[in-house]
Amino acid sequence: MNRLANSTSPYLLQHANNPVNWYPWGAEALQKAKEENKLILVSIGYSACHWCHVMEHESFEDEAVAAVMNEYFVCIKVDREERPDVDQIYMSAVQLMSGRGGWPLNCICLPDQRPIYGGTYFRKNDWTSLLFNLADFYKTKPEEAEDYAVRLTDGIKQYESVAFVQEQPEYSKADFEPILKTWKRYFDEEEGGLGGAPKFPMPNNWLFLIRYAHLMQDENVAELAKLTLNKMAFGGIYDHIGGGFARYAVDGVWHVPHFEKMLYDNGQLLSLYAEAHTWHPDPLYKTIADEIISFVKRELTSPEFGFYSALDADSEGKEGKFYIFTKAEIEEMLGDEADLFCIYYHVTDAGNWEEEHSNVFFRREGDAEMAAILGLQVDDMLSRINASRKRVFEARSKRIRPGLDNKILASWNGLMLKGLCEAYRAFDEPAYLELALKNANFLTNKMLSGDKLLRVFKEPVLLPNGDHEPIATFLDDYANITDALIALYEVTFDEHWLITAKGIADYAILHYYDKHLGMFYYTADDDQHLIARKSEIMDGVIPASNSVMARNLKKLGLFFDQEDYHEISAQMLRNIVPHLAKYSTAYGNWTALLLDEIFGTYEVAITGDNYGSLRKELEQNYIPNKIILGGKKGTLPLLTDKFESNTRIYICKDKTCSLPVDNTADAVKQINN
Repeated sequence: MNRLANSTSPYLLQHANNPVNWYPWGAEALQKAKEENKLILVSIGYSACHWCHVMEHESFEDEAVAAVMNEYFVCIKVDREERPDVDQIYMSAVQLMSGRGGWPLNCICLPDQRPIYGGTYFRKNDWTSLLFNLADFYKTKPEEAEDYAVRLTDGIKQYESVAFVQEQPEYSKADFEPILKTWKRYFDEEEGGLGGAPKFPMPNNWLFLIRYAHLMQDENVAELAKLTLNKMAFGGIYDHIGGGFARYAVDGVWHVPHFEKMLYDNGQLLSLYAEAHTWHPDPLYKTIADEIISFVKRELTSPEFGFYSALDADSEGKEGKFYIFTKAEIEEMLGDEADLFCIYYHVTDAGNWEEEHSNVFFRREGDAEMAAILGLQVDDMLSRINASRKRVFEARSKRIRPGLDNKILASWNGLMLKGLCEAYRAFDEPAYLELALKNANFLTNKMLSGDKLLRVFKEPVLLPNGDHEPIATFLDDYANITDALIALYEVTFDEHWLITAKGIADYAILHYYDKHLGMFYYTADDDQHLIARKSEIMDGVIPASNSVMARNLKKLGLFFDQEDYHEISAQMLRNIVPHLAKYSTAYGNWTALLLDEIFGTYEVAITGDNYGSLRKELEQNYIPNKIILGGKKGTLPLLTDKFESNTRIYICKDKTCSLPVDNTADAVKQINN
């Protein structure tokens, strides 16, 4: 076994028996490269990554390939989910070199970590040839290697950076015209989503577009958002048997998934479908939200109520094998009910996936439409379909399961915790809040020391010198946990959660914020220094940590009437606004903050004995630009002199409060006037 054998990362442990002399990222490997003047080979992936498994099997398990890697390189394996800072550096390098990125990510670096070449998946023969060529290049042309490393490292430092904007512009609704013009170039008006194949859910984009459609009264955007939500829920990207979404669809119609199921997607999609239901009530959205929670509770929840990271795409060495069925298998399982099930989920003898006769379940028709086609009552059809689903689920449960990545990451737990809070807000289901509270207690008791977070919940690794391996924590951990705890306060009115969120945000400001840049760095000021200290600016499949922090500070500034929070949030948005029209789809969460700036944020305080029921009533009205606070007691500035036994709702905005009312209808009128 190589040096990965003592790792706690499931991804690194997958490579512990490779003949490659892998090292984890750390001082030992980096020092070895310098002492022996060897190129560093950094290979980055994650445990649920299908093509990472393919390259491992083809190249890293091959003795001859490993011999080349060991002879000429110091080989370092990185779990991108544990060390996103390392991934960020080398992903930037590969995108600068090739215009694209992905995983596995393989980068060749000088002994001082500066990259000179990189790419994603390589076939075995191509990989071996590349390694020989790069080793020879470094030996025979070290000056050229040095020159290229200098230029590429300069590019990495400038990549995804923004200028400091001094002057505060006047924002208006007209600012959205060029921003939405760019969005609309990417809308798929037939299948929903953005662009063609592959199709990613991108929940933060659709949350913004729902809010935009509502506040700007844009029916075209509203209809496209509904189309997208329905198509994703009907497509094969959704697990119709066990609940939960796969990471993306490889095609343009949401049919064939890349089968890995990630906590971060499902947490965000839970928030999306919950909010969408309040915006546009639809039983489908409620079903999807409930099934996501059931999936996460069943398959991604630890005994301590931390949430695990992912389920693999592969089982028994084959992508998707756990999830796909032949029609013959369905007929054997369901007997007389098989025909209805196969029509409903488009199962055929020939199959609808790349493997012969195999089917990925998907839908095209709504329940009323399908029942009419079949000449059945909707309730009767659904009763039969649901009974069949349970039988298929039971049969599937006996198969060999996909691998579980049992890392518990602070950042991704924050996304799931917020999703649970949003689901409880929308559906008033006590079990959702119960799970949220258990997770929040786990996070604050096990992954928070003072105001400093742990990124990964694990036993610390003991190094050969007797020290413990330092565990870096990143801005997304602070951003997403703060966001989640704010959401938990808003559904409980327990100030403990909001005060904890404030402490975490203050720690992030102290150690990650640079007032001269007007942005947060992704790494802390006391972390190990890499070849560049980067900021995460652009929203991707997960919102950028800077955009989440900017929105957090906007809210915390209102809750605590703290001007410095407002100033930091406003500075961050000023820096980003010049980029919104050109690259709209990469700034969805930022543009949601711009919405709040233009439309303002309502501060809704509910106090008195009956605050709980009035909060629940009010939440049935879609008011995306609000914070909500209250209870029978509290210390927040906005609650001063607002406590009495009679329940009251106070609607405030821009430091001005309307007269208190005692019912939600009158409160909503004050907001809508």
